Amino acid sequence: MPDSAITHRTAHFIGGAWVAPAQPHAVLVVTNAADGSDLGSVPYGSAADVELAVAAARSAFPAWSALSGQERSDAILRLRDALADRAAAASWVISLEVGTTARISDAVQVGLPLKTLAGFADAALHIEDELHIGNSTIVREPAGVVGAITPWNYPLHQLIGKVGGALAAGCTVVCKPAGLAPLSAFLLADAAEAAGLPAGVFNLVSGAGSIVGESLARHPGIDVLSFTGSTEVGSSIAAAAASNITRVALELGGKSASVILDDVDLEKSVKASVNNAFLNSGQTCSAWTRLVVPRDAQDRVVEIAVGVAEKLTVGHPLDPATRLGPLASAEQKRSVLDYIAIGVGEARLVYGGAGLPDGIPDDSAGGFYVRPTIFADVDNGSRIAQEEIFGPVLCIIPHDGDEDAIRIANDSPYGLAGGVWCSDEDRAMEAARRIRAGQVDINGGAFNPLAPFGGYKRSGMGREFGPVGVEEFTELKAIQR
Repeated sequence: MPDSAITHRTAHFIGGAWVAPAQPHAVLVVTNAADGSDLGSVPYGSAADVELAVAAARSAFPAWSALSGQERSDAILRLRDALADRAAAASWVISLEVGTTARISDAVQVGLPLKTLAGFADAALHIEDELHIGNSTIVREPAGVVGAITPWNYPLHQLIGKVGGALAAGCTVVCKPAGLAPLSAFLLADAAEAAGLPAGVFNLVSGAGSIVGESLARHPGIDVLSFTGSTEVGSSIAAAAASNITRVALELGGKSASVILDDVDLEKSVKASVNNAFLNSGQTCSAWTRLVVPRDAQDRVVEIAVGVAEKLTVGHPLDPATRLGPLASAEQKRSVLDYIAIGVGEARLVYGGAGLPDGIPDDSAGGFYVRPTIFADVDNGSRIAQEEIFGPVLCIIPHDGDEDAIRIANDSPYGLAGGVWCSDEDRAMEAARRIRAGQVDINGGAFNPLAPFGGYKRSGMGREFGPVGVEEFTELKAIQR
C-alpha cells in the first residue's frame, strides 16, 4: 500500500485546516523498522507552530464545551467512522513504523482504538455533571485545552485514549505524536477533517519532543497535559508543566509480573504469560516481563516457555507467517541487546540471546530484529528484573509461596499492570488486591478498554480510557446556596 499521501506529510493540522509549518523545509524522517530505509517524513515543528495550535484550540473551546453530551457523542462517532475508513492504511503504516505484525496491527493497533472511540462516544452521554451534597451543587466541567504527547509503541491507541477522552469531556486538543511513529496521527487528522469536527477542536503538530513536546508542556494556554512514554521523559515533562501549575496525567513505564501460584494449569498460564510478554515484540509498557513461578515448577515452566518462544517466528511485519516483527528503531535494538548482555551475567540464559533471529538472512540486518530471549533463575533485584527493557526479553523468577510471590511482584519501582494465575477465585482475588498495580488480570482476564488504565509508583499518575478517563479531563466546582 505504498502511498506518498500517507507517508510524506508537509503540513500540520491546525484550526480545521492543513497549515504549512513555520519552518517548511525542516522535516522529521520516519524509518521503516523492517529494513531501516526511509518510510516517510513529517514536518519538524517549532514553538511557533505550537503557539498557533494552542490559540486555535483555545478559540474553539467555548463552543465545543457548550455542546450537549449527545452532540459531542455524535461527533466522536463520525470521527470513529471516518477513521474506520482509513483502518487498512493505519494498520499498514503502523506495522512499518513500529514493527508490529499485520495481524496484531489490524486487531490491536487499529481495531482496539476504533472500539475505544465508540466507548468514548457512549461515555459522553453519561457524564455525571451535577451532584448535590448538603447545600452544595457539585458541577463537573470541561477542563479546557488538553496537550497530548503520545508514544511510538501503540501510536494510534494511546492517541485515541487522550483525544477521545478529552473530546467526550468537552475539551479541545493539541497533540504531538512520537517522532518514531507519527504517521497514523496524520490519518486521524484526515479523519477529523472528513468527520467535520469543528475547527480547532483537534490540532496536530509533529516534531521533536525537545521542541514541540517541551513547548506544549511549558505553554500557559494548556490546562491539562497528558503524556505517555518513559518515566525519565515523563518526569521532565511534569517539571516543565509545573512552571504554570498545569495539571499533568502521566502513563509511564512498567515491569509487570505474571504471578503463577501452585494450583494452576502450567501449560495455559505459562503460554499466555509468554505471549503477553512478547506482544508487539515486547514493546508494550504493561507487558508481563517478569514471570514469577513456584520454585519447584521452574524447570517445567522453562520447558513450556521455550516451546512457546520457538513458535514465535521472527520476520517482516507484513509477512502473514511472522509472529514477531522487528523493534521500532536501531536505538531500541541496541538498548535491548545491551540488556541481553547484562542478563547473561546476571541469570541463566535458556533461549535466544544476541545475534540475528533464525530465518533472518544477513541482507535483512538493516531491520531492527532481535531474538526472543528468556532468562531463568533471575534474582528480582537484578537489573534485568528491575529495569524496563522494552523488547522481547522475559525474566523467570522463582518464588516460595504466595507471600513471597506477592512480595516479588511488588518489589519494583513500577506498578502498571500484572497477572495472577490461581484456580481458587478467592485466593486469586486476594493476591490481585495486594499487588500494587493499576491493572491486574486474573487467569488471563481480557483487556477492557472501558476500565481505567494507569499506574502506581513510577508508572505514573492519572487514568486513561472509559468513563474514568473522561473525568481526567474535567474540573469540579462546588456551588453553595
